[in-house]
Amino acid sequence: MKRSFLYLLAFLPALAFAQNAQPFTIKAKVGKYDKPAQAFLAYRLGANTVTDSAAIVNGEFTFTGTITNPVNATLFIDSKGVGFNKFVSQNFNESTGPSKATDYLGLYVEKGTVNITSADSLKQAKITGSKVNDDDARLKAALKPIVEKARAISMEAQAATPVQQQSAAFQNSMTAKYKALQDEQRSMLKTFISSNPDSYLSLLALTSVSGPSPDVAEVEPIFNSLSEELKNSDQGRQLRYSLDNLKITAIGSIAPDFIQNDVNGKAVQLSSFRGKYVLIDFWASWCGPCRQENPNVVRTYQKYKGKNFTILGVSLDKETAKDAWLAAIKSDGLEWTQVSDLKFWNNMAATLYGVHAIPQNFLIDPQGKIVAKNLRGDALDDKLQELLGKI
Repeated sequence: MKRSFLYLLAFLPALAFAQNAQPFTIKAKVGKYDKPAQAFLAYRLGANTVTDSAAIVNGEFTFTGTITNPVNATLFIDSKGVGFNKFVSQNFNESTGPSKATDYLGLYVEKGTVNITSADSLKQAKITGSKVNDDDARLKAALKPIVEKARAISMEAQAATPVQQQSAAFQNSMTAKYKALQDEQRSMLKTFISSNPDSYLSLLALTSVSGPSPDVAEVEPIFNSLSEELKNSDQGRQLRYSLDNLKITAIGSIAPDFIQNDVNGKAVQLSSFRGKYVLIDFWASWCGPCRQENPNVVRTYQKYKGKNFTILGVSLDKETAKDAWLAAIKSDGLEWTQVSDLKFWNNMAATLYGVHAIPQNFLIDPQGKIVAKNLRGDALDDKLQELLGKI
């Protein structure tokens, strides 16, 4: 949950551009660094990572290049001049990132000139001459209280005893707290977008509002409020294309039909469940949050299975992990129909439904229409009470 919540902090452009390249310049004056110190700049262009270096003379260094759109970048200072590869191996951990001693600065590179100044270090540097970086600073300042709340909730979860952490009540409580914080975050991002319809950060913020499973009804009006320049950019047009595709599984749409084999190799078709409320539950044996959510799903299934409700589990396990899939079904007490083509993230049904994160679910009504999505914790029980009546 924490990684999903902090997704907004990455703000990494994910869509390719085909626009004309524009020149950029980064001019920096940081302390009194001198030879053999070097500065390194790392950023992504499409699928490629670009790394550049510059010598530092009396604290001054310059980078130049071309980009097609603003890109998220990291600037480092290698004070001992050991070279990029050795510097990275000495200062970065694959799991935790840069060490506390590493002098680095995250920024956006955009066309034109970006100025960086500091009396001593990159970590204390001031960025000027860049609208995108100005917008980024304002947005981060607005989001800081939310990030601090998320950190506090994470610490609360870590401080709980193992018994508490395994408790469905405790897990549901944590889920509810993160959900409330996510709602607060989304509201703040929407406010930023509406106040800055021509900012490149608004386009990225919209991606964070969308999350891994966007609601077209929510996202499309926000997209339409952006400036024509942003909407007609290559990235804007690709986002428009993605939104059009998402309408296939929007609430109110007829659920796309599919066929996959169950645990015994028998073909099961979604449309064969017509006449019942069906929860399509995307999960996997290797997915920790899925396994934590399963007790809630089991409890809800037992409560409503006699009221024209059932579940169709779709696993994103691999061919080599079929035994783990079967063992998880038994261990977690998943009595409903389970299917999978055992193709991991390339699962045909997951691709059809645009599933990029699990657990994820879709509630289908007896006529085959999608009536709700992503019902976690008590939300699933609440929705079924609304549709089927209180038990």
